[in-house]
Amino acid sequence: MKLSNFFYTTLREIPSDASLPSHVFLMRGGYIKPLSTGIYSILPLGLKVIRKIENIIRQEMNAIGGLEADLPVVQTAELWSEAGRYQAIGDELLRFKDRNNHSMVLAMTHEEAITDMARYVLSSYKQLPFMLYQFKTKYRDEARARGGLIRVREFEMKDAYSFHATEEDLDKHYELEYKAYQNIFRKVGIEPVIVQSDTGIMGGKIAHEFMLATPNGEDYLIICKHCKYQANREIAEFVRQPVINSQNPLEKVSTPNKKTIEEVCSFLNANTESSGKCVFFDAEGKLVVALVQGSLEISETKLRNYLKSKVLIPASEELIKASGMVPGYASPINAKDCRVIVDTGAAECTDLIVGANEEGYHFKHCVPKRDFANFETADIAEAAENCLCIKCEKPLTETRGIELGNIFKLGTKFSENMGCVFTDANGEAKPAIMGCYGIGVGRLMASVVEHSHDDFGPIWPMSIAPFHVLIVQISKDDEVLQVSEQLEKELTEQGIEVLVDDRDERPGVKFKDGDLWGIPIRIAIGKKGLAEGKVEWKIRGKKEMEMVPIAEILGRVRETSTPILSSGQ
Repeated sequence: MKLSNFFYTTLREIPSDASLPSHVFLMRGGYIKPLSTGIYSILPLGLKVIRKIENIIRQEMNAIGGLEADLPVVQTAELWSEAGRYQAIGDELLRFKDRNNHSMVLAMTHEEAITDMARYVLSSYKQLPFMLYQFKTKYRDEARARGGLIRVREFEMKDAYSFHATEEDLDKHYELEYKAYQNIFRKVGIEPVIVQSDTGIMGGKIAHEFMLATPNGEDYLIICKHCKYQANREIAEFVRQPVINSQNPLEKVSTPNKKTIEEVCSFLNANTESSGKCVFFDAEGKLVVALVQGSLEISETKLRNYLKSKVLIPASEELIKASGMVPGYASPINAKDCRVIVDTGAAECTDLIVGANEEGYHFKHCVPKRDFANFETADIAEAAENCLCIKCEKPLTETRGIELGNIFKLGTKFSENMGCVFTDANGEAKPAIMGCYGIGVGRLMASVVEHSHDDFGPIWPMSIAPFHVLIVQISKDDEVLQVSEQLEKELTEQGIEVLVDDRDERPGVKFKDGDLWGIPIRIAIGKKGLAEGKVEWKIRGKKEMEMVPIAEILGRVRETSTPILSSGQ
């Protein structure tokens, strides 16, 4: 491919709204163009990368028995109402009316449509198991679109769905998906961190996220380096360290103008874990008081799951005061008309500092089991750095990550609601047991850049690079053009994808653009080198370059590209 025949652009300046490396380089290299907030057009260079990622995913899905299908992105509201999600999902689901005044949605995920397809065909246990997958545009009316392709409103997703007669069969397939995902991410150059995660709006019992550990990630991961326990921070389990002292009577002490945990503990010369932190939520008009030790934070995900609540919003001062509590000096002691949830660690403490529900005062020596009239105990605290691992009781580590993909054991949530049933060997009708498996294709492309780049641009692995070889013509000399044409022809015949920079530009401009395109092998052809029968050879990401005899180039490229050529990518 001659660059003069290619549709491309490069930017010299960093886009003003781009901060993540992937956003910067995908914009500067001419892979993507913003059309609106969180909505991007994909240029030919970017689409070449995306298609190669798709092919890797497709190979792995086919290898575990997947069958490719295609589902509509525009769907009826009735279908989503059947599954119970039309009402449950908030503004991120884009709703609209068609010309016949029918309520419609732009699908943000395809559980409803795939379950509808499955029930159309499925009748007997003899048809199970099966797995269907697709590559499809989704639309999520994201409130916080950011980071280029990392968080967008319109995106392409590979989503797969499996259907089973038994939980044991789902478990077997789940393991196949788990290994296939590892293969996919390793083939694009990423060793994923795999964590347990919340099932969220998907429902189900068990879920895992495959993450790229990076400082630019928006998710927080909790990892044990000793026993390899790994989980998303919002659901991570950990060992509590309750404060246990001899039980003394409650003692009211003056804490003038001291409202925060840090202020109160400093004033009373106490550690933060010796205090009780109250956080107040409005759950559908009912006041919920969540209490953890002061050194911890509330996990809203854990609390929301425990309450089986769709949404939690901060409680108003009026709602808090109506329960008899005083904001800044509040505790469940003598509170009324509220639901009190105490974290498992705080519930075991026998010497906490809590609010006295009086301006300027706190209680010392609080024992929740003695002093709170009615409360529930649940795991509602968020794990953090140096908390103790639930498995080996060694200190945990916190890091950040980008979600690359996820897998869920959905169970029968959708099949029961939508009547996707089969007749078992005994003639009984049973709902199909489902699994769900997703990868954001554009986000994966961006994540590869986050993982593999330098100051000059992406460093693509050979498996998904837009081209394998960049030939740079240093001049328009006849011999340079002739050698360039011959190399391009020979490499192309070997299945190597070649881009020839045939522009009438300075070498420096060509080299800078080549770095933005991240092409693994650069071959520069100039008169000086040809005088010795050599061309310049350079691997993207390495500083070293060398002069190599022309006769050796084909062998070198073949050797470097062998894994890709043999896999058909």
